[in-house]
Amino acid sequence: MSATLTERPAAAAPRGGAAPKRRTRVFALAEARWAAAATVAFLTALPLQLAGAPAWAWGPLYAIAYATGGWEPGWAGLQALREKTLDVDLLMIVAAIGAASIGQVMDGALLIVIFATSGALEALATARTQDSVRGLLDLAPTTATRLLDDGGEETVATEDLVVGDTILIRPGERVGADGRVLDGASEIDQATITGEPLPAPKQQGDEVFAGTLNGTGALRVKVERDASDSVIARIVAMVEEASETKAPTQLFIERVEQRYSLGMVFATLAVFLVPLAFGAAVTGSLLRAMTFMIVASPCAVVLATMPPLLSAIANAGRHGVLVKSAVVMERLGQVDAVALDKTGTLTEGTPRITDLLPLAGSGLDEDELLTLAAAAEHPSEHPLARAVVDAARRRGLDLPVAEGFASTPGIGVTATVCGAVIAVGAPARLLAGAADHAPSAEAEATAEATAVAAELERDGRTAVLVQRDGVPVGVLGIADRLRPDAAATVTALAALTGAAPVLVTGDNPRAAARLAAEVGITDVRAGLLPQDKVAAVQEQERAGRKVLVIGDGVNDAPALAAAHTGIAMGRAGSDLALETADAVVVRDELATVPTVIALSRAARRLVVQNLVIASVFISGLVVWDLVATLPLPLGVLGHEGSTVIVGLNGLRLLRESAWKRAGATGPRPVQELVQKPVQKPVQEPARARRSR
Repeated sequence: MSATLTERPAAAAPRGGAAPKRRTRVFALAEARWAAAATVAFLTALPLQLAGAPAWAWGPLYAIAYATGGWEPGWAGLQALREKTLDVDLLMIVAAIGAASIGQVMDGALLIVIFATSGALEALATARTQDSVRGLLDLAPTTATRLLDDGGEETVATEDLVVGDTILIRPGERVGADGRVLDGASEIDQATITGEPLPAPKQQGDEVFAGTLNGTGALRVKVERDASDSVIARIVAMVEEASETKAPTQLFIERVEQRYSLGMVFATLAVFLVPLAFGAAVTGSLLRAMTFMIVASPCAVVLATMPPLLSAIANAGRHGVLVKSAVVMERLGQVDAVALDKTGTLTEGTPRITDLLPLAGSGLDEDELLTLAAAAEHPSEHPLARAVVDAARRRGLDLPVAEGFASTPGIGVTATVCGAVIAVGAPARLLAGAADHAPSAEAEATAEATAVAAELERDGRTAVLVQRDGVPVGVLGIADRLRPDAAATVTALAALTGAAPVLVTGDNPRAAARLAAEVGITDVRAGLLPQDKVAAVQEQERAGRKVLVIGDGVNDAPALAAAHTGIAMGRAGSDLALETADAVVVRDELATVPTVIALSRAARRLVVQNLVIASVFISGLVVWDLVATLPLPLGVLGHEGSTVIVGLNGLRLLRESAWKRAGATGPRPVQELVQKPVQKPVQEPARARRSR
């Protein structure tokens, strides 16, 4: 191999880091600035009014709140009128102005502030999602090293690479293009694409993806796709397409706003004009029409919908689930199918030692085997090495100093520990040809090590061989650890939705099948790229299901965007997944997912209750105003009273007991399932099975 392959650049790409964050600042958005101005003016005016200050002290402040918070939705409503559409935003502005005209200045200002703040939050959420989509492109480097026919090399922009070019990927660099390895050996962290928890070994003939992170080896790669057609570029395109084509989501009241708004406008005009046609006085007709508009305005209906959903959002937030909007909270209760990612979702996303298996003739126990392996691996930055060292630390083992450390990409590490040469690495590479000319004792150890490693790999674990002076002395089993509440959550989700969850993962089929068996999932779809996950979700959606996707990585983002509802795991979740998802499990407590679904369903039931209450009040007051003479103060009192009643009813979901009740719903309470996980057979250690 030539020197070009092993020479490191002066400034290598950062190892393991995510793409640089692009985040729109809150006050960079005009909607946020106007909403903030309206809120400040309102909060300044309110205490002055309540303290009995003269109207000239607080009146202008309310006027500022009306102007700053209302001009944008008002203008948008007028623009909609040009398209022959009447939206509820304009109706709320008219209702706020109507309230001010009859002396209810504070009520109108509060309505303006609520609508302005809601619009600002929606604009911020949209901007942050776009930031993450654009930031994803930063995963792919902007330049690459292209090898020339004469043996030289040149640095070119990755967008200028064409199919057939050969590029050099040095240690620690990100891969510049999708392609296939021509020469070299290394391990590549491709979790952003496939979700695999461990770096994938790469050698001649293997495929690599743009944006993934190279390990300690060097690779020559033949470019097989243009930059615009790379997997990372297609992920961006899929997220954008799914976000744009996803069916518009609206709250229940917003779905009938057109008819309600038009009906209310025409009815108000009729209440004003019809009496005039029969000779009634203008003042009396105007007062009746204004009373009608106030009592028929949808304030109580809007509050019938929002407080239960916002209370549910607040309650979920206290328990570590960030639900991004009232629309999302409403949609969560509609899901009837669930698709789960594996790595970082059902598992912790961190490799752990699962098996310590000293070989029969080694004379070592588990601690001694782990001490040798951890001492040799201690200088290494490889994720498997960190898993070995972490296991030794958890056992409180004292590690001797390793000398002469060397790392061979694709094979493993060697170091001198306590006078012996210790090698730790891939069994297939370390044992290649070892038994051909070895003494019988060494050949027997090699055969035993090969059998143990094969058994671990059949069980879905990664096998790591430990050699002492060239003789196998033990095998370590490494796997991603299952979350303690994973099995209980799967059972609870199946009970809530009436259908068993589906496992969709980019990991290998053996590891996926092993984990699925542990948590009780039978439908396993492994080895999926991001577009395959989207296809799996769309397949269920075409069958009429409303799919909830739970994931954490960049590779999950397109499916999160395409699904009816998406939930991301917060601690290890990628920026793109967190921004694309509709909700985030902040503390990675998977068991909160079924509880928040049950809470959403409770909120939907309260919404129905409130709509009934609001309808009774509105219809009663409207009939009174039309049939008899409804005094304006009494109309305002009845309108505000209904608003207070539905508001207080919705606030019931703020209580801690509401979360507990949500966790106690279904055939088996979620909390009971988490506290008493479904019992699964204890898998015998590989060594115990071999001894039979």
